[in-house]
Amino acid sequence: MKQLEDVLEEALNWELADLTLSSPKKAGDIQKIKVRPVIIKDRLIFQAAQYTKTQVFHKNIEEDQMKEWLTDLIQNEFKQTQIKSGDREYTILSGKKGNVTVKERKNRSCKKADKTSLEHNRKKTYILPEGTPVPFLIDLGVMTSEGKIVRSKYDKYRQINRFLEFIQDILEELPKDRPVTIIDFGCGKSYLTFAMYYYLCIQKGYPVKMIGLDLKTEVIKHCSQLRDKYGYENLEFIHGDIADFEGTDAVDMVVTLHACDTATDYALYKAVKWNARVILSVPCCQHELNGQIKNDILEPVLRYGLLKERMAALMTDGLRGQLLEIMGYKTQILEFIDMEHTPKNILIRGVKTGIRGNRAKEIEAYRACAGAVKGDLTLFRLFFPDGEKEGN
Repeated sequence: MKQLEDVLEEALNWELADLTLSSPKKAGDIQKIKVRPVIIKDRLIFQAAQYTKTQVFHKNIEEDQMKEWLTDLIQNEFKQTQIKSGDREYTILSGKKGNVTVKERKNRSCKKADKTSLEHNRKKTYILPEGTPVPFLIDLGVMTSEGKIVRSKYDKYRQINRFLEFIQDILEELPKDRPVTIIDFGCGKSYLTFAMYYYLCIQKGYPVKMIGLDLKTEVIKHCSQLRDKYGYENLEFIHGDIADFEGTDAVDMVVTLHACDTATDYALYKAVKWNARVILSVPCCQHELNGQIKNDILEPVLRYGLLKERMAALMTDGLRGQLLEIMGYKTQILEFIDMEHTPKNILIRGVKTGIRGNRAKEIEAYRACAGAVKGDLTLFRLFFPDGEKEGN
């Protein structure tokens, strides 16, 4: 036992080249496990790939937990373990009662690992760089007063910067001869609202008029207090509903993040009616189509609730994208942030071109696709209240 502990203590570091557990002692799903080191957020983590006959499942394990986890597996679950770390190679054989035999030899062919190649999140230049204190990030708990990112909020920090990259890509679409009007529907705690204002107004020097809208009065009150604290005089927070909002006649950019179900449709509809140059939307909870979707051919798949939900979400957002194309927007469906951080990772980005193709043909294509799953979306009815007449 002491010899096994010493081997794991010696081998579990960033120089680990290979660690494979094989030959399971009992019949089961997991046939083999491979472990490799990765560096995430400047911390050494071990990623375990667990192989069944048909699939691979991954899990990340903290450095201080890996030794205990492997000890249990080696003693009780697998007959053989092969380890290569640095210039040493180990073969560990485990008996029925958990007794282990360790064979060690020098492996001259082992190449020394390059620590920089292990970085899971490689260092990159963020729009809001770490090390530069940003007031709203400090108050929102994402950053310390010294500009260091709080470990538990690193995903939120990446999300904010990723969103700003989407805006950076469309800066040329925004007017430069007058204030840019932006509405954030369903702004919530306003991480991204403050980020947009800071980036456009403070960093880039754009004259900006920005409105954050939300149904929660306490959220609006809190965000307004922060706005006053930072002196962001052209940022306003309003209590209200997306569908009923009539606070402006023209908007340059409409943002809607995680607006639930048909609230996204109303936001997209208003954006188009305002002739917004840019639309950025991260939809959420596509219940409408999920309650309608039906297709006899797809029934073997749709019978599973989880798959039905995901298919309904993808179909909903694809159809929304098609409707924006019909209304004269170049539309992209983009990944907002990695799936490991949030399942709501699709962003719809529309940029107004005013160019329309064969409108009747495009509407007919939409109807055929929606009809195949018995879908009747709110956004279509908002754009075309007269139904069939609009396709003629």
